[in-house]
Amino acid sequence: YLIESRLLPLARKAGLSGIGELVQKLKSGSEQLTVDVVEAMTTNETFFFRDKVPFDHVRDTVLPQLLKVRANRKSLRIWCAASSTGQEPYSLAMLLKDALPAGWRAEIVATDLSLEVLEKAKAGIYSQFEVQRGLPINHLLKFFKQNGDLWQISPELRSMVQYRRLNLLENFSSLGQFDIIFCRNVLIYF
Repeated sequence: YLIESRLLPLARKAGLSGIGELVQKLKSGSEQLTVDVVEAMTTNETFFFRDKVPFDHVRDTVLPQLLKVRANRKSLRIWCAASSTGQEPYSLAMLLKDALPAGWRAEIVATDLSLEVLEKAKAGIYSQFEVQRGLPINHLLKFFKQNGDLWQISPELRSMVQYRRLNLLENFSSLGQFDIIFCRNVLIYF
C-alpha cells in the first residue's frame, strides 16, 4: 500500500501507466525519475528531541564517559544517519552546547538520502508547528530567532552540523570515525 500510494501518482505524473512501467523506466537509467522516486519513498517524520530518552541517555550517561575518555583532545564527533530535516542533529547540537565544558569542540555530521530534506535542514528554518513538537521553550528562546511565522536556528548551532547526501547502502568509510552514531531514524522504519 505504501509503495502504491507514493509511486502511483509519480508514475502518472511521468505519463506512465503504472508502477511496472515506472520500474522499467528506472532500469533504463532515468536520473531525474530516480531522484523523484527517492523523494517520494523516504519517510521524513522527525521532531526535536524525539522520544526524549535517547537524548537524556547521551547527556547523563554517554557524554560524561566521553568527557573522560576524550579529555586530552577535547573534541567529539557525532554522526546522525538519516537526519531528515535536521531536528535530530540540531537537538544534539543544543544538548552539546548546554553540556560541554568550555574549550570543547563538537562536530556533527548529518546525512540523508533525500536532497530535499537536506536543503531544509541546512537552512534551519522551521514552522511554529515544527518547533512546538518536542522543543522546550527555553531552547526555542535561546537558540532560535523568530522571523514572522518561522523560526531559524542560530548560526552558531548551524555551524556545528555538516549536512551531506549519503545512501547508507554505499561505502561511508570516508566519513571517518565517530564517538556517537545516531541511526534511530533508520532503525525505526526498517
